[in-house]
Amino acid sequence: MSGFVAALVTVLATVAPSAPPVAGVADYQLGGAYPPAADVQVVVRDRTSAPAEGTFSICYVNAFQTQPGSYAWWIKRHPDLLLRSPRTGRLVHDTGWPDEILLDIRTPAKREKLGKVVRAWFNRCAADGYQATEPDNLDSWTRSRGFIRQSHAEAFAKRLVSQAHYAGLAIAQKNTAELAGRKLGFDFAVVEECEVYRECGAYTKAYGRNVIEIEYTDNGRSAYARACSARSGEISIMLRDRDVVPRGAEGYVHETC
Repeated sequence: MSGFVAALVTVLATVAPSAPPVAGVADYQLGGAYPPAADVQVVVRDRTSAPAEGTFSICYVNAFQTQPGSYAWWIKRHPDLLLRSPRTGRLVHDTGWPDEILLDIRTPAKREKLGKVVRAWFNRCAADGYQATEPDNLDSWTRSRGFIRQSHAEAFAKRLVSQAHYAGLAIAQKNTAELAGRKLGFDFAVVEECEVYRECGAYTKAYGRNVIEIEYTDNGRSAYARACSARSGEISIMLRDRDVVPRGAEGYVHETC
């Protein structure tokens, strides 16, 4: 870490992080950054993109799995942090996202080493001007073929919470309704398709109105309509295309209620 970034992180660590504006108009821009509409207050972007000026910006970090296209980087720098089957030695991929490999969080030593990698990303997010972070794939243990346990995920989540707060960032629980009441230290929640799976109540019970809900068009519009009917004005709700493509791209959809 450069001296400037280290100094900035130290200053930010003295300020209690704030959650996003309650029920703020939000936009989910993981498929590519673009200027948000004038009424948008909260924007989520990948950590490799700059934050959206004039908004509460949330930095997306894939903390429990590798990001697509990053395999060579991990193999070169941290091959020991990629999860392998103890029986075959083969890498464990997310079957839904074959280009994502699960990260190995099974031991305190591996969680510490991986935590240093993610901490550098958090620090850069803060230095770039983000106010919060969204570490994805908290539920990777459910796709690990039993090699990772829920307790490993909880232990690593607590480490990430501490690191985000030290960087001056609020931190979101991403999905994983079964952990919503576990008091892991998250400040708010970013949840996908909670209306489809009828689990929104788990998040609002744990985080009150500090929830950002994303429903997707490939599920049809009924779930989004139900969400708006039940919670419009209480939490942030949006409808997005599954690939979250930028405005102007084919298939783009962004609606809020």
